Amino acid sequence: MLHGSVENLAGIRRVENTPKQEMGGIMADITHTVYPHDQIFGDYCPIQAHINCPPEKVFEYMSNPYSLLEWTYSMRKFEKTQNEGLFLGKDRIGDNTDIYFRVDSNKDALTVDYHCAWDQGDDLWMIYLNRIVPAEVVLKKPGSIVFWQNCRHTYYEQNPYPEKAPKGRPWVGQFWDFFYAGHMVELQNLKNILEYRHLNNLPIGPYLN
Repeated sequence: MLHGSVENLAGIRRVENTPKQEMGGIMADITHTVYPHDQIFGDYCPIQAHINCPPEKVFEYMSNPYSLLEWTYSMRKFEKTQNEGLFLGKDRIGDNTDIYFRVDSNKDALTVDYHCAWDQGDDLWMIYLNRIVPAEVVLKKPGSIVFWQNCRHTYYEQNPYPEKAPKGRPWVGQFWDFFYAGHMVELQNLKNILEYRHLNNLPIGPYLN
């Protein structure tokens, strides 16, 4: 038996060392009727939705930086900076708040990631990871599934650049408990926009820039 074999690792449960009846009890212990908020959304905040629009159109729209003007709740007034691919806008949820961002996308993998930060553009630590999956593959229905994952970066706990912040403004980390709700509203915006335009044979947009 190899020294690094999984059989030697503590906490590994496989059919070879955990009978099915015991495994059933373990899964019952893990499964609850009610879950504490921190247990579900402590360090990660995943959301997802089916969008009745082909994956290539969803990717085309999401990978365009100006689409964020339409489907996000509060990102507005974009302008390009001197750094290639870096944009500066206003995040109106933070009142007089500058938000810097860039879009990293991969057409082959159907991924669109938004790298953002309040107040400064040198350290884009607020990262929103998106994967677009053909719904035909996973649900046997037309359209796309968008999986959107947020991670609770350590900077959410405390502003790493307080000298750049407008005086008296709350820090974005104070809103973490509302990330799921707020981003679900935005994901519904995305769904509504894309489905309306696709089902009515309209250009996918965005129309705002």
